[in-house]
Amino acid sequence: MALVEESFIAAAGPGGQNVNKVATAAQLRLDVFALRLPPEVFHRLKDLAGSKMTAKGEIVLTARSYRTQEQNREDGRKRLADLLREACNLPARRAKSRLNRVGKTARLEGKKKRGAIKAGRGKVSFD
Repeated sequence: MALVEESFIAAAGPGGQNVNKVATAAQLRLDVFALRLPPEVFHRLKDLAGSKMTAKGEIVLTARSYRTQEQNREDGRKRLADLLREACNLPARRAKSRLNRVGKTARLEGKKKRGAIKAGRGKVSFD
């Protein structure tokens, strides 16, 4: 059983009468559950795929940029490979920054000064 199923469908766009006679657009279907991806990679792939992913867990890509089946097949395969590669590149986790005591007191002093400036901007009353 193949992980990716390829089929060809009629495509719109340039190609003259050929576009009406020949099914040139390539449609690729990939069963994501058959890949057995780690959960974090699966969720990232799901987010990246967006509306291309069906409720059954299939990614459906339609490649119709070119006039020939072979070019559309190659384009679809390349796009699918890029999508999977991007899903496997998990972003680096951000290290929590540490602030020392002096830095913390300086930050709080700055906030107090700024608050005092803003408090002085209130409505003026002539009582």
